[in-house]
Amino acid sequence: MTLFGGVIPVTGISFVLMCVFGILFVGYALGRITIKGVSLGDAGVFVIALVFGALFKDIIFGEGKPMADVFVEALEVIESLGLILFVTSVGFIAGPKFFGNMKRNFKSYVLLGFVIILFGGVSAVACILMGDGIGYGATIENREGFVAMIVGLLSGSLTSTPAFSAAKATVAAEYTSLVSVGHGIAYIFGVIGVVLFVQLIPKLTKADMDAERAKLVQVEEGKVKKAITGLFNIDEHGFAAFALAAVLGTIVGKIKIPLSAAGLDGTCFSLTTTGGCLLVSLILGHFGRVGKVNIMPDTHTLKLFRELGLVLFLVGAGVPGGVDFVANFDPMYFVYGIIMTLVPMVAGFFFAKYVLKLSLLNNLGSLTGGMTSTPALGTLISTAKTEDVAAAYAATYPIALIAVVLVSQFIIILF
Repeated sequence: MTLFGGVIPVTGISFVLMCVFGILFVGYALGRITIKGVSLGDAGVFVIALVFGALFKDIIFGEGKPMADVFVEALEVIESLGLILFVTSVGFIAGPKFFGNMKRNFKSYVLLGFVIILFGGVSAVACILMGDGIGYGATIENREGFVAMIVGLLSGSLTSTPAFSAAKATVAAEYTSLVSVGHGIAYIFGVIGVVLFVQLIPKLTKADMDAERAKLVQVEEGKVKKAITGLFNIDEHGFAAFALAAVLGTIVGKIKIPLSAAGLDGTCFSLTTTGGCLLVSLILGHFGRVGKVNIMPDTHTLKLFRELGLVLFLVGAGVPGGVDFVANFDPMYFVYGIIMTLVPMVAGFFFAKYVLKLSLLNNLGSLTGGMTSTPALGTLISTAKTEDVAAAYAATYPIALIAVVLVSQFIIILF
C-alpha cells in the first residue's frame, strides 16, 4: 500500500499502527471536550474507533481488500493485549486492599452482582416478549433467530465477551451470526452508557467527593511499604512480575469447566483471559512477594499499563464494532440494547444504595464490575480520583461474569 499518490510506501503492519495511533490522538482530543463537567474521557477513543470502522468499512475491510485480513488479525491482537495490560494492572492495584474489602462486604458484592445480571436477564426476556407482539424485525423471520439476536444484544449491552462466546456455543449453528450482530449493535451504548452514568451520578447527587473517598476501605500505606522493604527486584519497574501474572492469568483463563453433563454439547464456562489475569494479579498483588522476591510492579508502571491497556482495548474493540454496526444496524435492536443496559444499571445502583447501603464510590465501583464494564472503571478512577474503586470492581466482576454466562444460556434453553 502507498500513501500520497505512491510517494510513501507503507507495509500492512505499519499502516495498521499508523491508523491505531491516529485514532488514539483524535480520540483523546475528543475525550477532553467537557460539557457541564461531563466528558467522554477515554471513551472518546472508542467513539473515534467506531467512526473509523464505519467510514472505512468498504475501503479497508471490504471483501477482497488486501488489507482486510491484516487489519482484522492486528486488531484482535491489540484488543487482547489491551485487556491483559488493563485487567492485570487493576488486579495488582486492587490486590493489597481486595481481600479485606471482600471480607467486609462479601454478601453485598455477591448480591449486587447477581441482581444486576438478573435485571439484565429480565429485561432481555421482556424484549423477547415485546418481539412476539410487535414482530421480530425486518431481517429475522422466526422466534429462534430473534432469541439469538436478543442474547447477543444482552452480551453486548453488558460488554461481556464470555457471555457472547457462551451464547454462540449454545444457539443452533444457523443463528450464531445473529448473536454476533446483536453483540455488535448493543456494545456501543453498553460502553458509552455506563461511562456517562458513573460521571453523571456524582453530579446529580451533588456528592462531596472528598467525603466519599474517605468512606472507601483504606489500608495504611506505611504497612504496605514496610512489608516489601528489602526484597529482591527482578527489574526496576516490575515488568517481570507483571509478565508472570499475565502468563499465569492467561493459562488460568483457558481452563474450561463443563456446564452440562460431561460438557458433551460443548457448553463450558471459563474465566477467559480477562478473568484469569484479574484473579492471578489480585492474588499476587495481595501477597506482594514470593520469599525474598518482590512480585509487586512499580505503581507508576501499573498506572501506565492500565491507561495504555484501556485505550488499546477500546481501539481493538471499537473499529470492528463500527464495521458491524453499519452493516447490521436496525433501530429496534439498538433500542433493545439500550433497555438491556439501562435497566440493570439503574436497578443495580438503587439496590446498592438503598438496600445494601453502600457508599457512593463503593456503589459505582461495584456497579462497573457488575456491568462487566472495563472502560467505565477507567472513567470512574479518573472521576473519583482514587484507585480504591478498583477493589469494588474486582470483587463484583467475577460474580457477574459467571451469572451473565448462565443467564444467557438459560434464556436460550427456556425460549
